[in-house]
Amino acid sequence: MSQAPYRADHVGSLLRPPAVKAAREAYYEKKSIPFEELKGAEDAAIRDDIAMQEAVGLKVVTDGETRRTFWHYDFMDGLSGLDLVRGSEENAVQFHGTKIPAIFPTITKRLDFPLDHPMIEHFKFVAANTKVTPKISIPGPSCVHFRTEPDNVHVPEYKDLSVYFGDLSRAYAKAVKAFYDAGCRYLQMDDIYFAYLGDEKIRAQKKAEGIDPDWLIDQYAVMMHEAIKDRPADMLIGMHMCRGNFRSTWAAEGSYDAAADAIFNKSGVDLFFMEYDSDRAGGLEPLRLLPKGKQRVYPGFITTKTGQLEKLDDLRRKFDEASKYADLGQLGIAPQCGFASTEHGNDITEDDQKRKLELVVETAHTIWGEP
Repeated sequence: MSQAPYRADHVGSLLRPPAVKAAREAYYEKKSIPFEELKGAEDAAIRDDIAMQEAVGLKVVTDGETRRTFWHYDFMDGLSGLDLVRGSEENAVQFHGTKIPAIFPTITKRLDFPLDHPMIEHFKFVAANTKVTPKISIPGPSCVHFRTEPDNVHVPEYKDLSVYFGDLSRAYAKAVKAFYDAGCRYLQMDDIYFAYLGDEKIRAQKKAEGIDPDWLIDQYAVMMHEAIKDRPADMLIGMHMCRGNFRSTWAAEGSYDAAADAIFNKSGVDLFFMEYDSDRAGGLEPLRLLPKGKQRVYPGFITTKTGQLEKLDDLRRKFDEASKYADLGQLGIAPQCGFASTEHGNDITEDDQKRKLELVVETAHTIWGEP
């Protein structure tokens, strides 16, 4: 089996099939089936998703985040010291044209990563059911800080952000080791707030809170670096960045200019999945800051927000443009985001999803001669 990284990849989440949606509703809302029945439905769907990913020619597969409600909260809820508190409808988070259910991460004691975190077993299931490289995506360490309101942090020591961020780095370092010990050689962290902090509205919000957004970007990069610096040499770390993805909508806009130096040169990450499917992401110029070497960027020219299929010739032209700023040998292709960052899924069909992934593989073959 060839080794990652590959030219064709994807962010991770996939549309939940009707059988899984029905089973999750029956278990979580109606309380009408046992957990074993829910798990059986999820297991079957994940096997099907793995088979689909392999069939389209991908050399790296995920479980589609099928067992999750959200891309981030399920992992965070498994951390020691953090609880999720559901809020009322009036507290829902505003996306462009819609709202996402209100959930408030609440820190009750100093944070840690428990070795029995359920996503370790989620990874093992993928590894046991694929012939190619298994990957799991988890939220990056910045997610806990960015998504937890200061009033919901009930640890006095965390008023000192160096203590707060230090604990996050140590907890994530334990997660990295735990996944490695479980056989994971390719771990992806979705650290989308590097992109959010390029949005002028969000930058203004942080300034109003008394936080310099550029300082925060650097601190997030340092936190990531500290979390992954001791990983074994044969473990790849990827990082996905976008501006929100809920039912085909978005939350932020702005270029990567403010974050590019920090993510490429201070985070220590190997592979970067960067949203580039619309003008909201700005231009490709920040790619010039990618240092020569083994790091790789996957510009997300293929959108997951609509079913309209991009044209191969247009994608080739976009890579011609990207190669003005970064060596083509340090680029790959992946969709701009996941297809279902929450269990609700984007407004596309399973056929749209498959055709998008087929296009990812076809583009890789066309440009680099390899998947």
